[in-house]
Amino acid sequence: MELMPKDIAWNKIFDQYDILSHNFEDSPFVLSAEQIKKACKAFDKTSQKEPRILCKQDTREDRPNIFVENGLFILPQKNKFYYILKGEGYVDIPDITSNIQNYERKLDFELESSLIGNSEMQYLDFAYANSLIRTFMNDQSLVLTIRGRKFTPSFKFNVGNYNLNVESVQTEVDAGYEGKSSIVLIEAKNTSAPNTIIRQLYYPYRQWKINTSKEVLPVFFEKRVVNGENIFYIWQYIFTDSNDYNSIKLVKSGRFRII
Repeated sequence: MELMPKDIAWNKIFDQYDILSHNFEDSPFVLSAEQIKKACKAFDKTSQKEPRILCKQDTREDRPNIFVENGLFILPQKNKFYYILKGEGYVDIPDITSNIQNYERKLDFELESSLIGNSEMQYLDFAYANSLIRTFMNDQSLVLTIRGRKFTPSFKFNVGNYNLNVESVQTEVDAGYEGKSSIVLIEAKNTSAPNTIIRQLYYPYRQWKINTSKEVLPVFFEKRVVNGENIFYIWQYIFTDSNDYNSIKLVKSGRFRII
């Protein structure tokens, strides 16, 4: 079987630093961006030597073979440093097969700008403008207050038997809405992936748990075309233990037709 460029790169990294001989039962392996660049400097392709690209493994299927075969996944530790660890780093996103619910739009005029383009962000904004997000979350007080990239404060958490420390890791949410008693963080999906790395929800969740006193509610959002019409899929998750990366649970989900 022909190896993918990322597999060739990661095989070289693992070999150069003898990563598989590390005792993962005791601790994660800490790898720096500088080490990645050093190991991959002979490669020509950016995808084989750029740490940001090599470490972007957003689904189980995105992982290089050497990660899959050894039950490993990767998390950012701090700027230019990463944890490689054993365990379950991902959460399933179950398909929503319940009936499509009709949702009556709240605006009394057409949003012409929402018809231009085909990005997940514009559909999220369209759903919010018509109060679908507020209705799904049962909170009419929600207003858009968070968007874009920020850096986390320092925090500790558990993954299986590991106790990890994270500091100043860049996070990005597609939209964050603050209400009277809660903050809703939205990750808008542009593909129908069956799973995603928990980090995408957990790091922003911890960031805003630290920075505010309100309940923080992580949500996935996706627009799909079903039988020629736009249908909006929403999943709400919670972390039952703020300090436990793997305590993520699905609370509710639904799919909606805005009419």
